Amino acid sequence: MKKTTSDIGMNRTGIATSPIDSADITQAALARQPSHLGDESLILKVRQQYALESEGVGSVPPPVSLKGVAKTAVDMLKGSKPTVFIDKLGERAAFERTGVRLYQGALGKLEALGSWEGGPTREGLERILNDELSHFGLVTEALTKLGADPTAVTPSADVVAVASMGIPAVVSDPRMNLRDTLSALLVAELTDNACWEMLIELARGVGHDTLADRFQLALDAEAQHLSMVRGWLSSGVTLEARAAPMPQAEATRPAPLV
Repeated sequence: MKKTTSDIGMNRTGIATSPIDSADITQAALARQPSHLGDESLILKVRQQYALESEGVGSVPPPVSLKGVAKTAVDMLKGSKPTVFIDKLGERAAFERTGVRLYQGALGKLEALGSWEGGPTREGLERILNDELSHFGLVTEALTKLGADPTAVTPSADVVAVASMGIPAVVSDPRMNLRDTLSALLVAELTDNACWEMLIELARGVGHDTLADRFQLALDAEAQHLSMVRGWLSSGVTLEARAAPMPQAEATRPAPLV
């Protein structure tokens, strides 16, 4: 197993590692006037101005079929705004597609570094990967039936991509071990569960009860994913805290590309 995250090493990020230099730096800082005598109010005003001038992160594309146009018109006559549902479906499509890549990366870490007692298995990671791919297909199908373009990046898809940018970075970083990867996946699974819950509530609110029922099955699977990832991570942290030896990686076949 690769070096664990809690091993003691030459970490020079804290000032306590060099008390003489840090004392000099502190004294020099106290002897000088601040570069600015104000507070954060000026930068806040600049950010507010940018926010007022910005046109947002994008828009929901128009329907791509006559059926979609008709469906949108009917929903608008009923007083609802169908683009909100399309936007959130686009968000889930983007997130589930990324989820496939995340678990491909986790499989790569597993093959290179091995696992531990109570840790992730190839079968478990592949199960979640396949579920994520299935959920992507489910949302894509829903978008298509609603007359929307499943390849379009909706505003909410853009927002969630920016918000979760660090998760793929952790998974792909060669310095991060499998336990680090699971920490990132836990963040993804917590978000995934919350967003599926919101999508189900939205679907029922706009009259798509059949879709909501299918989405509920996806949420049930996501709840299992969350439990699995949390359990794997917890066992890894516990073993490391007890100074238990971590196994070496075993040679396994490469993860299939999806």
